[in-house]
Amino acid sequence: MRKLFGLLVLITIGFGPAVKADEGMWLPLFVERLNYVDMEKMGLHLTPDEIYSINHSSLKDAVIIFGGGCTGEIVSPEGLIFTNHHCGYSAIQSHSTIEHDYLTDGFWAMSKKEELPNEGLKAKFLVRIEDVTDKVLAEITDDMTEKERSAKVSEIGKKISDEATKDTHYDAYVRGFFGGNEYYLFVYEVFKDIRLVGAPPSSIGKFGADTDNWMWPRHTGDFSIFRVYTAPDGKPAEYSEENIPLKSKYYLPVSIGGVKKGDFAMIMGYPGGTERYLSSWGVQLDIEESNPTIVSIRDKKLKIMREYMDADDAVRIKYATKYAHTSNYWKYYIGQTKGLKRLKVYDKKRKQEQEFAAWVNADPDRKAKYGKALELMEEGVNDLKKCNKTSIYLNEAIGRGSEILMYAHRFDKLKEMLKDKKKNAEAIDQQISALKAGIDKHFKDYYQPIDQQLLGATLDMYYNNVPREQQPKMLEEIHHQYKGDFYAYADEVFDESIFSSPEKVNAFLKKPKLKTLEKDPALNLVNAFFESLPELRTCLTNANSKITKGERLYIAGLREMYPDKKFYPDANFTMRLTYGQVLDYYPADAVHYDYVTTLKGVMEKEDPSNWEFVVPEKLKQLYENKDFGPYGEDGKMIVCFLTNNDITGGNSGSPVINGYGELIGLAFDGNWEAMSGDIAFEPELQRTICVDARYVLFIIDKYAGAKNIIDELTIVKRHPEVKENLQESSKIEEQEMIEN
Repeated sequence: MRKLFGLLVLITIGFGPAVKADEGMWLPLFVERLNYVDMEKMGLHLTPDEIYSINHSSLKDAVIIFGGGCTGEIVSPEGLIFTNHHCGYSAIQSHSTIEHDYLTDGFWAMSKKEELPNEGLKAKFLVRIEDVTDKVLAEITDDMTEKERSAKVSEIGKKISDEATKDTHYDAYVRGFFGGNEYYLFVYEVFKDIRLVGAPPSSIGKFGADTDNWMWPRHTGDFSIFRVYTAPDGKPAEYSEENIPLKSKYYLPVSIGGVKKGDFAMIMGYPGGTERYLSSWGVQLDIEESNPTIVSIRDKKLKIMREYMDADDAVRIKYATKYAHTSNYWKYYIGQTKGLKRLKVYDKKRKQEQEFAAWVNADPDRKAKYGKALELMEEGVNDLKKCNKTSIYLNEAIGRGSEILMYAHRFDKLKEMLKDKKKNAEAIDQQISALKAGIDKHFKDYYQPIDQQLLGATLDMYYNNVPREQQPKMLEEIHHQYKGDFYAYADEVFDESIFSSPEKVNAFLKKPKLKTLEKDPALNLVNAFFESLPELRTCLTNANSKITKGERLYIAGLREMYPDKKFYPDANFTMRLTYGQVLDYYPADAVHYDYVTTLKGVMEKEDPSNWEFVVPEKLKQLYENKDFGPYGEDGKMIVCFLTNNDITGGNSGSPVINGYGELIGLAFDGNWEAMSGDIAFEPELQRTICVDARYVLFIIDKYAGAKNIIDELTIVKRHPEVKENLQESSKIEEQEMIEN
């Protein structure tokens, strides 16, 4: 999630003092104090201690950070993970080949021996959260610059983290909340042997692809299955054949009881980032410049990749993950811009700022304390406008554009070392070894014609859209020499650069020469762009320093302005809980969307000529025969459902849990009409799209025939009259068990 502005926000940012129970990304540490009464009234039948506890197992022990940006949940005594298909997509792709195309065909391990290891994939379990605000702020003074303040916070945070993890194998870090007005320590246990257990074919797990992304009605079986492995002593370890499945501290039973409108639903997970405190000036910048710029660059990149992917299955597999990562937020920013305009978010933000200004100016002490908050934010955004587009282009077109550029940049350190071979002889050997080790990984999913086209296209866009005075001089020279034909220049770069193929790189590293690197066109080009970084960084730092300080004052002032209101911090990829209901919605006049979709909708969307809507033959047979097993409902197979939970990117794969602590679904998307939700929550429109747990089990059982996975789960169907709390240390009592 792009974070140009501050991190945190309050519950009242619905632009008035009213509190909505379905809005908020709450720290589980404070559920008992802030949320429990409301949650109980809505249908929660667990105690706060059963949700979050550091003294015994609780729901928090079943919710993990999966990889670098998703959530997963433990669903068995042996460390089995459910998460989204798109969260496991990179791992699935890494194992896929023409001969074993797991993206197209799916993958199912019928025994633990068949489970596939994934280098670099991790699972993080939260051990505890601790309020360290007093420790951090004790050494912070009002006369510090933002740079000094940030450095001191980092220094103190490291000390606190080091103390918390001393003589343990844990990781820890300190995060700021409410604009830097509060700080909390998060301690994690990190497991490094995570194996692929199961994944449906993309025709199920990615059904609808880009067309249906962020849309409702949705019919996507967006799930994949992994397992955590540990050393024989139960501690985290790198992959080894001697490792054993994790002995879970806590795991979620899976419900096939179904969902009804109005049912209580809560989600625990790791939302990545929201900007609900974004100022009106920031909203305006997003609408007019930031979002359209990102969309235009990504649109060009996607078209180039798609052309080659459609022509060659091998290329499709290689670029599947890259394309998915690019397309997801390409469409997001299109929808966000529309939502911000449609819902008049700028006007609402402006109104809130005017009310704040009136409150501040009514009291001399408040004016002295908070009087500069709005001024700083406005000045900061105005300063940001001077370099915003350049920053986006450098990130999207160069940093995330043609891969040859950033790959060449990895060799810049070797170039500097080669300038004094005698002094750096040992270091040079180590650097060469490291670069050799990275060759196969870089070129494994690489296709030169795509990268060559991307270089020409992104350089052309950069030249024609970035202010000329903020472009490297080399770009003007290229434009002049090649008469504006950046594609011709790209052809020459790939002909002459040593970084365009693994053969060239290997040949160079056998006998590395300084002159070769000094003359390489790809390395010289990327360095030309990086030479402008100091000026750009100064512009961004100065702008964001004003914005950060202004937001910190604004948030503190608003909390004082509404002393009786409950505030929640904006998302920053720390564990949060959100609660609400299973709910339908009305997206526009005379339009109503039901809260569930069924397998019938999959069949209605089928289009054999469009890869996004291909339906597997076996799935059609199961549908025609109504062979849904115990997972169907009244002759129907529910696929997805809606809740009004408050989530964002990072929540992908999060467990959707009923009032008894049972898994009823996996969160995987938001709805198109509320794409402005990361900036302003709209309770009437905002919905979370979830794949129903019953559809997940149906695909595992009836479609894949993976009975071994089903047998490992605790599957429950609750009697309607059961009201009391039922789970303790993952033991399920007084409920109808489905025998497998």
